[in-house]
Amino acid sequence: MPPDGSDPGFFELGHWREGGEHIPTPLGRLFVRRQTEPRLPVLLLLHGFPSASWDWAPLWEPLSKHFSLLALDFLGFGDSAKPKRHRYTIIEQAELCEWLLRREGAWDYHVLAHDYGDTVAQELLARQLDRRKPRPQLRSVLFLNGGIFPEAHRPRPIQRLLATPLLGPLLARLSTRRRFAASLRSVFGPDTPPDPRLVDGLWQLLETEDGRRVLPDLSGYLKERRQLRARWVGALERVAVPMALVNGSADPVSGAHAAQRWRELLGEDDLVELPGIGHYPHVEAPAQVLEAGLRFWRRHRVLG
Repeated sequence: MPPDGSDPGFFELGHWREGGEHIPTPLGRLFVRRQTEPRLPVLLLLHGFPSASWDWAPLWEPLSKHFSLLALDFLGFGDSAKPKRHRYTIIEQAELCEWLLRREGAWDYHVLAHDYGDTVAQELLARQLDRRKPRPQLRSVLFLNGGIFPEAHRPRPIQRLLATPLLGPLLARLSTRRRFAASLRSVFGPDTPPDPRLVDGLWQLLETEDGRRVLPDLSGYLKERRQLRARWVGALERVAVPMALVNGSADPVSGAHAAQRWRELLGEDDLVELPGIGHYPHVEAPAQVLEAGLRFWRRHRVLG
């Protein structure tokens, strides 16, 4: 709920920004939002492409009753720095997450991730297998819709084109709010379309520091997923921490077909499918996501 209590169904971008801060890193500043309660376990919130940590606003208040919350805009996204001529990688984003966790003194943490953030979470999981240096210990992961399994991921045509060296920069320059809105609507559920204010806010975040120009560079994660499939899918199979998937079944990108792949490889004990919900379950159906998450965390004794 926004601080002024004006609309319990929408958290204004301005209020979200006011509650965060910019933290300098060797690669540029990161926008970070936190709600710290030392008695509670730390939950790191990892957002998707091409949005920002504001995605988590609908769940922020209810999650804060159970966790000490830490969210960031990844480098190149939202209100974080968007350096030019930079090779953005998932591995670098994971490095920044671990840097932030160490800075916050969070040596044990849990993750709630969506889309692009799913892949960052998979890299963080893979790092748990490397015992050569001390690192924050990842204790559980709750995934939402995303390209967890490259073979079950169906990116939209615009995503594929943005990743191409010739067309990507041109498409990024020609993007408009109208086209962005249409693309966003196409991955939401039929009965849960994005609020126009959400579209406006996400477009504003995308435009911050001329963020459209880095979209082609950020889109390299699609290739990374294919190249590093053995590492990232292997981490799901080899790292012994509780993991769950809450999946919006109506998502054309990573919906029911991705949930089926999860079932085939990892079973269905911690798989929750949300019929009629699209690619953004935490925005489209936050109450259902919260209920599924609390059930998962309690089952695995993350919460009392």
